[in-house]
Amino acid sequence: MLESSVRLPVSARTGRSLVLAGVFVCAACGLVYELELVALASYLIGDSVTQASVVLSVMVFAMGIGSLLAKRLRCRASAWFGLVESALALVGGCSAMALYAAFAWTGERGEVWADGSRFLLVAFSLAIGILIGAEVPLLMVLIQRIRRQDASGAVADLFAADYVGALVGGLAFPFLLLPLFGQLTGALFTGAVNAFAGGALVLGLFRRDLSVRGRWALLTVNVLVLSLLASAAVLVDDFERAARRAVYGADVRVAVQTDVQEVVLTGGRHGTLDLFLDGRLRISGRDERRYHRGLVAPAMRGPHARVLVLGGGDGLAAREILRHRGVRRVDIVELDAVVVGLARHDRALSELNGHAYRDPRVHVVNADAFRWLRSARARYDVVISDLPDPGITVSTKLYSQEFYGLATRVLAGSGRLAVHAGPLVARPRTFWTVEATLRSAGLRTVPYRVGGRRSGFAAGPDRTAQGARAVRDWGFVLAARTEPVLLRAAGSAVVRAGAAAAERTRQPGLAPSTLVHPRYAN
Repeated sequence: MLESSVRLPVSARTGRSLVLAGVFVCAACGLVYELELVALASYLIGDSVTQASVVLSVMVFAMGIGSLLAKRLRCRASAWFGLVESALALVGGCSAMALYAAFAWTGERGEVWADGSRFLLVAFSLAIGILIGAEVPLLMVLIQRIRRQDASGAVADLFAADYVGALVGGLAFPFLLLPLFGQLTGALFTGAVNAFAGGALVLGLFRRDLSVRGRWALLTVNVLVLSLLASAAVLVDDFERAARRAVYGADVRVAVQTDVQEVVLTGGRHGTLDLFLDGRLRISGRDERRYHRGLVAPAMRGPHARVLVLGGGDGLAAREILRHRGVRRVDIVELDAVVVGLARHDRALSELNGHAYRDPRVHVVNADAFRWLRSARARYDVVISDLPDPGITVSTKLYSQEFYGLATRVLAGSGRLAVHAGPLVARPRTFWTVEATLRSAGLRTVPYRVGGRRSGFAAGPDRTAQGARAVRDWGFVLAARTEPVLLRAAGSAVVRAGAAAAERTRQPGLAPSTLVHPRYAN
């Protein structure tokens, strides 16, 4: 039986406004939890399209379950709404820390624990969705008890407040919470706001619905939830440092979240320097020379007075370019200025790149490579594409037919384009899709592979921080407009040795990747 009347400490009009304000805040918090899971899962697990699809679909499904379950709670809507908000604040607020902990401490245990982050992502999406789904039916009861009106009008008011709250939460996450607090503290802060709003609405507006014992019980639950969230916020820096050591090892020297990505430098003082970008090993000092020489040297056979590097903010490709006589200018287009700053000023990384940025021939532009190419007017003898792995969702446009069409426009008539195309042995379909995409842009291609030893970290952007010890496996494609130019460039020992190995894995008939039909996947 539903509660039929309520004595409010304020007027009915004010009480109705307060309920709608509660809907607004709860909706904003719910969307922040959702976006937090998507963002952190994309960073930790990879493939943002898949992670967003999993979170959204599971959460919407769970909201339907929560709405059905809430039918049984309407008899004591006030008390149950307060408890639902407390549970949602605790689960949603701690979700980011739990997901990060699973990634950091279970990622190398194998078997079921190898996918611990994925299972936890689904579990949190399900739990948060159920709790969010239970909110609206309970709020519908509460707003109707303040002033009876037709159901359609009440639903319209509730959903209007809900959707506006979702808009504010969606905008606050990237523009306010992430810059000010980061992912972990941002989720905890959102949970605190959620708990306070839910508790204040029930204990302030509907407290007469509860017995004295019920009020104290709900107050105790809210204080406990807020205390747990506050304690986690105090310990979040220590937690993050411990988790980072579990992921990257004990010798973390630099860890910074830029506007683009998380940048981590390990080693370099007493051991090998490793550079991680968004949890993926980008550079390993153990064998990065093999990788960069394999990428750069073949393309430098021929005219190379003007060279363009797309990506490569670490300066290591520039180091290899500057080893060749006759280079007059090297333009580097790197999105993340922090990576360039580290390459200039970090002692270990600048020594590794041979202090390339001190050379007056090297010029840097901090810009997105795709956007920069659209307005570029210069012509280059060599273009080096040293970009993140094509299997990463945010990189797919940099391996598209449109991107290579733009790169071809800046190539001189006898220019060569060298592309890192991902791991050939581990992901041959991705590699050969890159090659097919280059051909679809009107270029002639020579695919080749450069391998290495089995011990230690694998260099290149195709390994994550965990499980990175594997066979070196770098696939490259050398491309040019005309066959004679390409054959001269392909005459290097590196290409001759790696071309036959690449051909053995060829997968014919693959369609090119385009902006509207990306064909790469993690």
